[in-house]
Amino acid sequence: MVPAVLLLAFELYARHAAALGSDALAPVSAAVKAFAGAAMDGSLWQATAFTLGTAALGLLVGGALALAGGIALGLSPRAARMGFMTTELLRTVPSVALIPLAMLMFGFGVRMELAIVAFATFWPLLLLVQAAVRQVEPRLLEVSHVLGLSVHERAVKIVLPAIAARLFVALRLGVAVALVVAVTVEIAANPHGMGYAMMIAQQSFDPALMLAWLGWIGVVGYAVNAGMLRLQQRVARRMGAAA
Repeated sequence: MVPAVLLLAFELYARHAAALGSDALAPVSAAVKAFAGAAMDGSLWQATAFTLGTAALGLLVGGALALAGGIALGLSPRAARMGFMTTELLRTVPSVALIPLAMLMFGFGVRMELAIVAFATFWPLLLLVQAAVRQVEPRLLEVSHVLGLSVHERAVKIVLPAIAARLFVALRLGVAVALVVAVTVEIAANPHGMGYAMMIAQQSFDPALMLAWLGWIGVVGYAVNAGMLRLQQRVARRMGAAA
């Protein structure tokens, strides 16, 4: 109900502003028409596929490294102490500050955006995985020592099943960060994807198309988060049934 009221209010306000001679805003109805046009000519799907694909690849790289690093730091207090200062220094670096460096190294395109997304998702996931491993029941780790399991076997057979629920919470955070950073990189530097399409619409003085892209980015973000939440609930139910 509330979103519908807000959309109606914006429609009336934009129409009133247009009647006064302002072309800075476009009504919702115009944005819907612009959205339909982008969907029909294929630009909507092409840009969406690029952003989601690059965000997913960046999350995959950053998440895999964070999982391995988080398990190592969580199982080894000595390694955690040695890596503490490096982690604290690097995780505070804004990911968008790496855009100039990434452009020099990779140029425009997938690799540049992927590198920044991977960097942005690595640090929060690393800390969450490390914290989850530290909360693993100590008796389970003692059993793994008694059985003589290797570090790899301990991680796969003991640690990962024990932290599975927390991993999905970390993954949901990683998905949100990956999408936000991907769109930000496209707005700032990368001439591809949904963020770039929105910037082109703004620079072309096409507020209807710009608002269409803005609304679509919000819908995509909501859909991705809802999908991750449903996946988390389904896995949780299966784990509960298996237990």
